[in-house]
Amino acid sequence: MKCHYCDRDADVSVDKDGVRVGVCEEHFRGQMEELADSEFLDDIKKELNIDRTE
Repeated sequence: MKCHYCDRDADVSVDKDGVRVGVCEEHFRGQMEELADSEFLDDIKKELNIDRTE
């Protein structure tokens, strides 16, 4: 499988409802950085009740 954004081989792939998408490490990291800068991850942490103060 190739990266959704470029011609490199995909390092990570996700399959949902029969649709499969892959991304290379560079584009995966870029997407994670964008998510980290948004409130999306904070919302998920609250929803999952994640506490890392152990």
